[in-house]
Amino acid sequence: MKPPTLADIRRAAVLLKGVAHETPVLTSRQLNERSGARVFLKCENFQRVGAFKFRGAYTAIANLTRHHPSQPIVVLSSGNHAQGVALACQLHGREAHIVMPEPVNPLKRAAVLGYQGKVYTPANRDEADQLVEELVLKLNGHCIHAFNDPKVIAGQGTAALELLHTVKDLDVLLAPIGGGGLLSGTCIAAHGLNPALDIYACEPAGALDAIHSVRENRVVPQPNPQTIAEGLRTSIGDLTLVVLRKHLTGFFVIEEHEIVEAMQFVFERLKIIIEPSSAVALAPLLRREAALQGKQVGVIITGGNVDLTGFFQNLSQAPNQWGPE
Repeated sequence: MKPPTLADIRRAAVLLKGVAHETPVLTSRQLNERSGARVFLKCENFQRVGAFKFRGAYTAIANLTRHHPSQPIVVLSSGNHAQGVALACQLHGREAHIVMPEPVNPLKRAAVLGYQGKVYTPANRDEADQLVEELVLKLNGHCIHAFNDPKVIAGQGTAALELLHTVKDLDVLLAPIGGGGLLSGTCIAAHGLNPALDIYACEPAGALDAIHSVRENRVVPQPNPQTIAEGLRTSIGDLTLVVLRKHLTGFFVIEEHEIVEAMQFVFERLKIIIEPSSAVALAPLLRREAALQGKQVGVIITGGNVDLTGFFQNLSQAPNQWGPE
């Protein structure tokens, strides 16, 4: 497989026009003051399914539909890719078979079911990998990888394309990294438009594999990630590794308490909900990284699918606490 080009990302943008949302770019005076930079947030938490993953899923399925219009789709994902594929399949009238290994986020599982996806919940990743193979054979299905796929990468790159058309004088781009699909598409789009841009990958300290993979030029497995950022617990792919080694300026490693602090800051100051994975890309700004000082910084806010059930249950169980005596 070859990585997509800027032309591929532009073709993906045409496919997505009128289907995906062109998400807003938000700014915040308080964030600028706190970070020492001028920050532009590309808010994919307002995307369909609540995350950027819809872009890549729809792009891949739309391209496949031209040649195999009724072939069932099989994916392995416990998160936003699962939702993106389920919705894209619903829009194209295709079957979506979603393998979501435990532990499963109940909010994301409910969303997949709401998009008419069929959900399978094996006990662990090894069983999930085996089940995907079995389903592809049994159903004569097509498996769409969550990030190591040129069409998926092209679709994800459209978020950066939109951002750079909106804000034309950025100095730096920040994005979180899990499998590297979003960041690969971001790199190709950004450097296709402005080769001078600095692009940093933001990775949780409890799930470090991409930084080692890029440095060692091999996919370093991540056997036991320990981070609240569930979307970043996977290892990068061989295709995304090629792109990242070519384009990345560097990495910022983020501690767990910084993820929580970034989520709280955005909730309290910007009044929007972001996932832990999104907060990873904001943390370098809040700790005032030297490389970002005085710069125009774009940040891809990847999603907003946070399960707040417990929070609202706590509120509803103690109504008298909040009202007049």
